Amino acid sequence: VQLQASGGGLVEAGGSLRLSCAASGITLSINNMAWYRQAPGKRRELVAGISRAGSTNYADSVKDRFVISRDTAKKMVYLQMNNLKPEDTAVYYCYREGLGGTNWGQGTLVTVSS
Repeated sequence: VQLQASGGGLVEAGGSLRLSCAASGITLSINNMAWYRQAPGKRRELVAGISRAGSTNYADSVKDRFVISRDTAKKMVYLQMNNLKPEDTAVYYCYREGLGGTNWGQGTLVTVSS
């Protein structure tokens, strides 16, 4: 199983980014997928998740701004991030939970300038 995250970068406050996670070696429809983030000096936290059935959940801090989605045919998971704030600055990680255990991607850095 491999999870390859991409799409991070530097953006001004109020801007948007879309993160992508390319998954190989798994079938998305039988795995729970999620995006986590870790800011400097802080613990890793759940940002958004999408279940096997396609239901989604979000951290309160990103509700109404971020949208998680997936394309099962392409084996891709996305995180559309809108109205970004400086406090969204972090390394964002793709995560899988399912049969056989869990996996983390390598992380992609998002920096939001004020």
